[in-house]
Amino acid sequence: MRALTRLEVADQLRTLGVRAGGVLLVHTSFRAVRPIEGGPLGLIDALRLALGPDGTLVMPSWTGDDEAPFDPATTAAAEDLGATADLFWRLPGVVRSDHLQAFAAVGPRAGAVVVTPLPLPPHVPDSPVGRVHDLDGQVLLLGVGHEADTSLHLAELIADVPYGIPRHCSVMQDGRRVRIDYLENDHCCQRFALADDWLRARALQAEGPVGHGTARLARARDIVGLAVEAMRRQPTIFLHGPGQGCAECDEARCGGMREPVPMRG
Repeated sequence: MRALTRLEVADQLRTLGVRAGGVLLVHTSFRAVRPIEGGPLGLIDALRLALGPDGTLVMPSWTGDDEAPFDPATTAAAEDLGATADLFWRLPGVVRSDHLQAFAAVGPRAGAVVVTPLPLPPHVPDSPVGRVHDLDGQVLLLGVGHEADTSLHLAELIADVPYGIPRHCSVMQDGRRVRIDYLENDHCCQRFALADDWLRARALQAEGPVGHGTARLARARDIVGLAVEAMRRQPTIFLHGPGQGCAECDEARCGGMREPVPMRG
């Protein structure tokens, strides 16, 4: 299989509908789109070419370690985010959140996206995902589906879903490590795939080849708006039903209610 060049991948992204000068949140599996010349760095270069100098590229950059305090200069991104995300935050000019629910970004609006207080749960409106939504950014799912789409977790919090799983993290306060407990709207996320149907029905999702994989592209506001609309009708629509054999969804259902989270803007 021939490795595509950065220019070829950038052309694919433009054809898909990536907006020059826009804000683009990317969730990606490089394994699903390779080979690309230059590897993950070549993919990042292609994304930046498609966005142009006025565009802002955003990727998740959180850690998988809830026990160790987070250092934005040294803490690796969670392994399941993939090689591209873990390379991205290390590149010159990229800024990263200073908390363990981190995102990284480069471009004119990078600071406006990632500089937030520690968001607990991770994807509240005052979080990097919420900022992408506020800035009318696009979401690119590159070689992954909506199961990786953090904008749907934002939608759950706006809709005040009646489920959650107890979590905790460690932060440094006054020179000592402090544990913070919180309730996260987490579950298996398999039913996030319903977003495909909602977006396709309204022609709000572009789909096509990027690299050697398949990509989905939509406005964050469209993803969130349709999901909130669905959850207002059926609050647990993203959970597998009781008795369907999903331990993660069953655990979330038993987690109880949280305080409503107001939407900004």
